[in-house]
Amino acid sequence: MITITTVYFVRHAEPDNTVHDDTVRPLTSKGMMDRTLVSGYLEDKNIQVLLSSPYKRAYDTIADFSKKSNLPIETVNEFRERRIDSVWIEDFTAFAEKQWNDFSYRYSDGECLAEVQERNIKALNAVLQRYANQNIAIGSHGTAISTIINYYDNTFGFQEFQYIKRFMPWIVKLTFNGLICEEILKINLFEDDCGKGRKR
Repeated sequence: MITITTVYFVRHAEPDNTVHDDTVRPLTSKGMMDRTLVSGYLEDKNIQVLLSSPYKRAYDTIADFSKKSNLPIETVNEFRERRIDSVWIEDFTAFAEKQWNDFSYRYSDGECLAEVQERNIKALNAVLQRYANQNIAIGSHGTAISTIINYYDNTFGFQEFQYIKRFMPWIVKLTFNGLICEEILKINLFEDDCGKGRKR
């Protein structure tokens, strides 16, 4: 039996990085405006389920679509962003490169990418089983989403992560047959030719 489930992972819009608390960091005024790009893209995708990381910037990015579509948002803690450390990291790029080169690398009070990937894939598999044959949108984060892409396509690494860092919001569409990912389509909402993807 073929079970086709479509998942749209939505990377949050531009955050206010003057707020260092990862859980409550809000969107900037630009981010609040740009989230309408997400609503515009999703409006004709027959979304039936709306999920989000509990972090404010991810939740708020899909809140506009939630209001317009009259769909409630269910928070899923496992889709939260990777914990770096209990202190603010100034050189994020150097840290990220070390993590992508070694999935076990982490600070003592943070998560390695292997841990982030494991909890995200476990949560995603639960979603695929619970909402089989439906269209799902999930508000999440750049690193968290990147580890998911890497799980299904191990050519996605640090350079690809650096490329998508520029785009907030950003969407990746994953098409599943059961728990098998059959297609990955990366969507840049700021370009017209935003349909580049990889068939699985």
